Amino acid sequence: MKNSLMISVSGVRGIVGKGLTPSIVSRFALAFGTFVKGGKVVIGSDTRHSREVIRHSVVSGLLASGCDVVDIGICPTPTVLYNVKHLKTLGGIAITASHNPAEWNGLKFIGRGGIFLDGTQAKRLIAIYEKNRFHTVPWNRIGKVQKDNEAVKRHIDAVLSLPFLNITGLRKRKFRVAVDCVNGAASAVFPQFLERFGCDVIKVFCDGTGDFRRNPEPVGENLSVLGEKVKKNNADVGFATDADGDRLSIVGNDGIPFGEEYSLALAGRFYLSKLKGSVVTNLSTSRMIDTITKEFGVKLYRTKVGEANVVSKMKATRAVFGGEGNGGVIVPKIQYTRDALSGIVLILQYMLESGKTINQLSSELEKMKIVKKKLKISKKLNYGKIVEELPPGKINRTDGVRIDWEKGWIHIRKSGTEPIVRIIAEARRKKDALNLCNKVIKMIGQR
Repeated sequence: MKNSLMISVSGVRGIVGKGLTPSIVSRFALAFGTFVKGGKVVIGSDTRHSREVIRHSVVSGLLASGCDVVDIGICPTPTVLYNVKHLKTLGGIAITASHNPAEWNGLKFIGRGGIFLDGTQAKRLIAIYEKNRFHTVPWNRIGKVQKDNEAVKRHIDAVLSLPFLNITGLRKRKFRVAVDCVNGAASAVFPQFLERFGCDVIKVFCDGTGDFRRNPEPVGENLSVLGEKVKKNNADVGFATDADGDRLSIVGNDGIPFGEEYSLALAGRFYLSKLKGSVVTNLSTSRMIDTITKEFGVKLYRTKVGEANVVSKMKATRAVFGGEGNGGVIVPKIQYTRDALSGIVLILQYMLESGKTINQLSSELEKMKIVKKKLKISKKLNYGKIVEELPPGKINRTDGVRIDWEKGWIHIRKSGTEPIVRIIAEARRKKDALNLCNKVIKMIGQR
């Protein structure tokens, strides 16, 4: 998209003042109000400095379409989705650019039941926007705005209602937990949540200022400060999230980051011990989840990257658990969205019941090394040529191209949220995964 504006099934993102302007935001909000045909819409946002200008533009568009707005303020994106579900509104908009840098902002569109729009719905919304097929109301039918200060409490209460959680036991154990919220949407929520079940919380970048003191993406190389805090304070575990609080990443009790892939694997292994059923993840997720589903004798489905794609398949297959390897844990008993709060409490309960450290639990998982690379690109990729130059294997063209071999795999796809191509490989040795990624990067750069 021109001027950095990215429009996809994941919503709309752009650099504020360039691709993303107040008029574009207002038009998208008007399109969404037209899409849901009026009624109540929940909105919430992360802490970016552009929050207010984007929020006012969203409210303007929604009110003009006849929607009433329930503003739940600064909160994690999964809190917005949960309240759409709980309040039975016609939809919601999360104002965030998720893991993108501070100059970005965006909109994530939520439908009935607290579920992100699927591919078909997203196309309908985009068509309304692009063709200016807006429905506006006269002056005496313009919507109203109401504030709701109970949204976070509702969400926390729901997560802590999972039947197999031992809240008394967790309070007695009093885990020492360090949390890095990148001064984003979860800055107040994560500590509040952990304190509800007796954790001793060590805060890292939890001021909620919107000043991102690290890259917002919660990958291992961005979590050095959290690692230092874990080690210095002898914490049991460290948890990190992105700017809108839906993704979860783990730092071990030795201060070394595991990588965000371990969140889904650890939470999934514990959850399936309590409730067996099928699991859904995307094509870019570690094979650790394959091993876990085989351990419990349940079916694993893979989809295109994108939470909406995973959720759609979860509903179709009645999966009991799912998510994405970027740290996105989805527990349908709570809601159909990536929810870092759910991931946190599942992993702490796993530690409590097993009596093992987080490092001991992680050591029980299949030993695979994953490497994630990205490359700025505007040209069209020739996946066929890439396949020809790599060793023959099992090919999946559902989303870009993924090739599987006995000892590893690679997935190459253009991002829907940034003007980049993502190259992800996994193997038993990090060197092999890195070589695969670099080989593909070299191929793309030569064309």
